[in-house]
Amino acid sequence: MERVDLLPPPSGADAPDDVAERADAHAAVPLLNCLLREVAAPHSAPHSAPHSASDGRPVYRLPGGRLLRVRGGRRPAEPEVYAADGWRRVGHAALVELAAEALRHHTGLANHELPTEMTDSRDVVAALLRARAGTAPPRDPYLRSEQSLITGHPHHPAPKARGGPHADWLPYAPEAHARFPLTLLAVRADTVVDEGDTAALDALGQAPPGYRLLPAHPWQLDLTADALAPAFADGRLIRLGTTGFPVWPTAAIRTVYAPEYVTGQDLFLKFSLDVRVTNDIRRLWRHDLLKLRRTDTAVTEAFESVGPPAAWLADRGYRTADFAFEELAVVVRDGLRAVLLPGATPLLAAALVEGFPGSPLAAAPDPAAWWEAYLDAVVPPVLAAFADDGVVLEAHLQNTLVAVDADGIPVQALFRDAEGVKLLPDTPRAAGWERLVYCLVVNHLLEIAGALAEHHPGLDPRPALRAALARHDLPEIPALLAAPTLPAKTNLLLRWTDADGAAARYRPLPNPLYGVS
Repeated sequence: MERVDLLPPPSGADAPDDVAERADAHAAVPLLNCLLREVAAPHSAPHSAPHSASDGRPVYRLPGGRLLRVRGGRRPAEPEVYAADGWRRVGHAALVELAAEALRHHTGLANHELPTEMTDSRDVVAALLRARAGTAPPRDPYLRSEQSLITGHPHHPAPKARGGPHADWLPYAPEAHARFPLTLLAVRADTVVDEGDTAALDALGQAPPGYRLLPAHPWQLDLTADALAPAFADGRLIRLGTTGFPVWPTAAIRTVYAPEYVTGQDLFLKFSLDVRVTNDIRRLWRHDLLKLRRTDTAVTEAFESVGPPAAWLADRGYRTADFAFEELAVVVRDGLRAVLLPGATPLLAAALVEGFPGSPLAAAPDPAAWWEAYLDAVVPPVLAAFADDGVVLEAHLQNTLVAVDADGIPVQALFRDAEGVKLLPDTPRAAGWERLVYCLVVNHLLEIAGALAEHHPGLDPRPALRAALARHDLPEIPALLAAPTLPAKTNLLLRWTDADGAAARYRPLPNPLYGVS
């Protein structure tokens, strides 16, 4: 796979003058986005207090009556609350308290875990900023894009929460530019569960007679040490050492990339990780593994119909042990080289939104043409898979790679993660369409459009997006374009009410495409 170094090396260390202040700012953005989207209401009534002027900033009323104003835009900042003596700036700790108070009023429920997660998320950002100050980012632009997300999910209240002491997870944090070898285990052959094409795992090392090879994420082994101790004691598990090469954690944290697992071949491996990341404990759950082959086969067949250059990174199969089915499971995923267009450079879509040095989105000399090319790469395969094969891709920012040519122009979209895919008619069509609209339009394309407009003032990306959707002969498209609202996932309320992370709930969001010609 040829590399185009779109991303120059940093000119100096990333050490901030004030890590605490920068961490507060990073952590406030997604929390504010959640508050404003899910529970706040615009406040336009005049206020009698002498220092009530909004100073040109939007003002919102929170449940319980508190007034909040922010510096608006895609990344709201500088939150202030109204008090008897006027507007007072609030730091992240006070913002967490404000959010908890508003949520108690809104739901009638208490929650002691989420405020801790919000605080942990901010502290994780601070630790990452310190770690990055002394660590050079990878020169490979693809790896750098996967490891660039300091703020993370723009609409989650605690996107960077990890739990546990920082020393436990920093060696495996993509945002700290980590790379590390995998631990190699030998699993007694009569206990192995193996489905699909897992032959790539056997190339990682040599298992003794009567055993099969199983790679493990070292962080997961630490997390499950007590549960696995009996299997190590009675010989069902043997430690063999580590891989002779490092792997790179991607933005998903538990999925790692091996650029050279054997000479000239690359590979992704997805592990269980008993850590809550955003809404879920990131285990490979048994029910998801048991349907993996059916789901992945359906998506693979759909992409055969869609045809190149769009590509699906197939989850070929999984291997685990019957006595630790979820804890030790590993999914084998296609690498990039076999499907990537010659000379193209893949980049994580989420990184284009958050921004990174050398981003082709920011540097596009003709942003309108860049946006047209982006839409041409991303939109048709997602809609075709739904229309022709009943496949609902989870085509959000973190599951989409966009490959660009030597000039930084999008030429190819690559999609991943069968675990998040839904199939019709297992999922009712209306529910599948709502999920597709949220993942593709709200979570992905509107976020890219917002970043593009921010970097290129004067560009209105909405007409091109509307036209890209309207080209497709799907019965749902006219209603989508004519709807005054779009479905927005309520991550803050999901976590506050302790709902299952897979049980998505949506609230109406004003549709930016409504009324656009």
